[in-house]
Amino acid sequence: MIPAALSMATYAITLIISLRLLARGTDDRAASIAISLGSMIPALLLCMPIVGITRRSDEMQRRLQLEAFAFGFAGTTLATFSYGFLENAGFPRLSALTVWLVLCGLWAFFWAT
Repeated sequence: MIPAALSMATYAITLIISLRLLARGTDDRAASIAISLGSMIPALLLCMPIVGITRRSDEMQRRLQLEAFAFGFAGTTLATFSYGFLENAGFPRLSALTVWLVLCGLWAFFWAT
């Protein structure tokens, strides 16, 4: 199994390379898409250690993780839908990355409590 640290390091390196290549510019749309999504390959590899860590956890830890994820998911749903309606009232549009950050933040909050 691939260690999580190796997956993250590979992701960071691939992301830096792809951002530099995109900064130079390319006329080929397909190449731009491939370069942009290239860093997702090591990100996919990160899923394997996460699944492994979960499988090695005891029942109580799994339950706590599931509850934290459920609360995080529900909270993210409410927050993003609410903000979506606020965008209709003139609030600025946010990046889709914001949804992931909210989910992770709420998961961490509920996992710690």
